[in-house]
Amino acid sequence: MNYRQLGRTGTRVSELCLGTWRFGKETNGVIETNREEAFSLLDAAWEHGINFIDSANVYGTPNGLCEEYIGEWLSEYDRDDFVIASKVYFPFDGNGPPGPNDSGLGRKHIRAQIEGTLERLNTDYLDLYYIHRWDEDTPIIETMRTLSGLVDDGKVHYLGASTMAAWQLTKALWTAETNQLHRFDVTQPLHHAGYYEDVKEFLDVCADQDIAVCPYSPLAGGFLTGKYERADPDDPEAVRAPDGTRGSFDDFFDDWYLSERGWKVLDEIRTIAAEEEATPAQISLRWLMEWDEFTCIPIIGARTTDQLAENIGATDVQLSTAQRDRITNARYAEDGSIWGH
Repeated sequence: MNYRQLGRTGTRVSELCLGTWRFGKETNGVIETNREEAFSLLDAAWEHGINFIDSANVYGTPNGLCEEYIGEWLSEYDRDDFVIASKVYFPFDGNGPPGPNDSGLGRKHIRAQIEGTLERLNTDYLDLYYIHRWDEDTPIIETMRTLSGLVDDGKVHYLGASTMAAWQLTKALWTAETNQLHRFDVTQPLHHAGYYEDVKEFLDVCADQDIAVCPYSPLAGGFLTGKYERADPDDPEAVRAPDGTRGSFDDFFDDWYLSERGWKVLDEIRTIAAEEEATPAQISLRWLMEWDEFTCIPIIGARTTDQLAENIGATDVQLSTAQRDRITNARYAEDGSIWGH
């Protein structure tokens, strides 16, 4: 495993980050990743050299269970060996129905949630604290002052922003700079080979400001692993999904991940995977990892240790410039227009 500087920070992280959103999550009455499975994935990730772990206060059923799993596992290791990230914004249901101040990015909610997150993770500090969404109801100056205070207090090392528009990120950066506050040094957008054009302006800001990018769903919910097949050449949302995969039960899968653009990109990824004797998942991840404009650390969310090992195999793959361009250019039709949905 190689390690990379996390943007302009002084912290080095593994080329891949372990995502934990399935830990303790109940779907249709079934826990997707239970405690034993979570520990096995964490053990395997560490054995492969992954030191970067991503979580959120609302992961798990009830909320917070994911952080509890990680905190319990982490107690058997040296905390300082790991870079741990969590998030704040959504209502937290761990202590009953949410009240009027139990969500968003106001000072009261952030201060309350960081204490719960630290307790569940069994740690005195977070390496990285993301805002999970943009808060339309709280002035950004209040949010940035509160987050900056957490850094000054030693409870957080760096700040991050997940899922927002380019103008919102720019506004937050400007607010931090003009008020001499700590700024966002890491972002977490939805970004993968079949989706890039939708976040181009956002990524341009990251490149200009030397902000690290940690894409979630880098394999498009499993679509870019190649396990799905097109069911209708005239309908990009018609798919044959293996039983138990997200495409077979997730109502949002079609809207989020299936598009004409995605199928064109997947076809090219499959071709290059055959050329390199790699898997489509490894090629898809490598396409992200090789961004030159900014540090790009994909967040992988494997269900099994075998899937995790396959994904980590992306660290041993190399793409030529021509191959990378082929994946990028697959998004475009012969007339230069980008394939739509």
